[in-house]
Amino acid sequence: MRVRLVQLPVPPPAALAATGNVPLAAGSLAVAAREAGLPVDIEVVPPAATDALGDARLAELCARGEPDLLGLSLYLWNTERSLHLARQVKRLSPRTRIVVGGPEVSADNPFLLGQSGFDLAMTGESEENFARLLSVLDEGGDPALAPGVAVRRPLGLGPFSPAPAAGFALSRYPSPYLAGAIPVTPSRSTYVETVRGCRSHCTFCFYPRSSSVLRTLDVSESANLVAALRDKGARQVTFLDPTFNHRPGFAELADALAAVNDDGTLSFFAEVRAEGLTAQHAKKLARAGFDKLEIGLQSVNRATLARVRRGGSPGLVAEAARMLHDAGIALLVDLIVGLPGDTADDVARGVDFLLENGLGGEAQVFPLSLLPGTAMRATAAEDGVVFDPAPPYRVVRTATMSEEQIRAALLQAEERLGRRLDEVPRPHLVEVPSDPPDVFHVDLDTPLAPAAPGAQHVALWLEGNDLFAVRDAALRAIDARLAVDPHATLDVVLAPRREFPLDLLDRLRARLDSAPSSYASRALGWRCEDLQRRIAVVLRGEASPGWIDAVRDLAPVFRDQRMASALRDAERLGGDLPAARITSGALSADEFRELARRADPEAVCFADRAAEAAWQTEVLGYGDARG
Repeated sequence: MRVRLVQLPVPPPAALAATGNVPLAAGSLAVAAREAGLPVDIEVVPPAATDALGDARLAELCARGEPDLLGLSLYLWNTERSLHLARQVKRLSPRTRIVVGGPEVSADNPFLLGQSGFDLAMTGESEENFARLLSVLDEGGDPALAPGVAVRRPLGLGPFSPAPAAGFALSRYPSPYLAGAIPVTPSRSTYVETVRGCRSHCTFCFYPRSSSVLRTLDVSESANLVAALRDKGARQVTFLDPTFNHRPGFAELADALAAVNDDGTLSFFAEVRAEGLTAQHAKKLARAGFDKLEIGLQSVNRATLARVRRGGSPGLVAEAARMLHDAGIALLVDLIVGLPGDTADDVARGVDFLLENGLGGEAQVFPLSLLPGTAMRATAAEDGVVFDPAPPYRVVRTATMSEEQIRAALLQAEERLGRRLDEVPRPHLVEVPSDPPDVFHVDLDTPLAPAAPGAQHVALWLEGNDLFAVRDAALRAIDARLAVDPHATLDVVLAPRREFPLDLLDRLRARLDSAPSSYASRALGWRCEDLQRRIAVVLRGEASPGWIDAVRDLAPVFRDQRMASALRDAERLGGDLPAARITSGALSADEFRELARRADPEAVCFADRAAEAAWQTEVLGYGDARG
């Protein structure tokens, strides 16, 4: 039996930004099947392919050789694209069975269970269950006999078969990195689990239902694993443990990690809770190599914290933050908007708390999502919580906050913190395509050529003498692009030679909005933005200031210019002047640093791919983000 496993990435805000995609779930399933001794050939499609390829090319890769089974790991950010991929693979390889698993696969998720494109669905922690499914399929049996599996029948998807709670020791299976199932990449975080299960029972979190029993990899095994990953080239290690400082042997593990990392080769990241954290713990974490940690404030309303079974105290968070800062550790501090019981005033007080305690620059303020499998989703109706049924399952309103109040609270938090809460979608304005092709120049004054399969994020440049006069051709070019790669991220770039009526932007936006929706198209919906399909305008000639201002109300506007011009007007870029698309050839390091120091970094893009990549990494910080 030939099996192929796929995990699609979180869509990044920019085409050249790292996705942070590590197919740990797929790798773990592959290792479990091998350890079971099954006569199965299992391949995990590497991130180099899943992060780069558009829908059509990725489907061709997944269908190549007609595998017997294609497994897809579903998360809220990739469900719809994964199911589109499944349908395309079925078209190319009809005999291939499709099985889906992951956090999205839950009996309380009608959004997923009502979708097409898959034959089997598997719920819960699945290393052992997946191996059992492969054994049943290899023997020609009914997959419904495997634990935790729902099978699509002629009348639809059946119920999930019973499955015992996972209880295997974490030492039962080798790390998929060390077993060669997934690569260790120095530039990408290496994900490590030393704990499954959580002692907390937060109702908004998936963990209490997914794994109620705490299972740990002991201190020596955990340290040995990290040492082996270091020797294979790991440099950034992210611990997926739900609460790193509440695991048994926490202090001892911190000391063991310090010994493994005595030369400072590694940097660590984890999530901690304030309860029980001491100044000595903070010093141990810093000595081990933790340069950043995430800590949840969630709310400053003690009644809300009790209601969602989070517990804790804002005062303890402030004290823990001070101790961690004193040890030299940076933080990400979470504040959730839309928790049942919280009001707009509670959110405002939460922002005040962050600012008063010097945490404004490290704050993550975001709207609540009601994830499948959580206790809060099960009680949403009686709690008066209304949420979007599709990913990211954003809370629309609660009994104490209206939709407008939630949106206003987020915008007011941005105003108080002096920055945008989420990353700005960055247009892809490089000139020359890569492989796979990610830049398509279309001259609308000539006959349109068929759209070719492209990358996961592409720019479609629409060029012509009079763009409004050829608007129908522009719409056809967009349709052709969407037909090939409907779930790819798409920047429609208008390069006008003359001013056009603003109706053109409305027509193009309407056509983009009619495309299949997904997590990426809805993620910024609360601020009326589309992360997946965007429009930008690049000026290459003269245009009246009034027209430019009118266009900027509808789409970002860039002007082609040399570095010298951008430096001359650096402080004005994106303000009273359009943003800059730098078309200079070789750029000096001094010019680059000077522009970064003086200009709004979002108001600068580069035609040169290397320069744009450097700007995203060095100025915007779009590396392999953790947290």
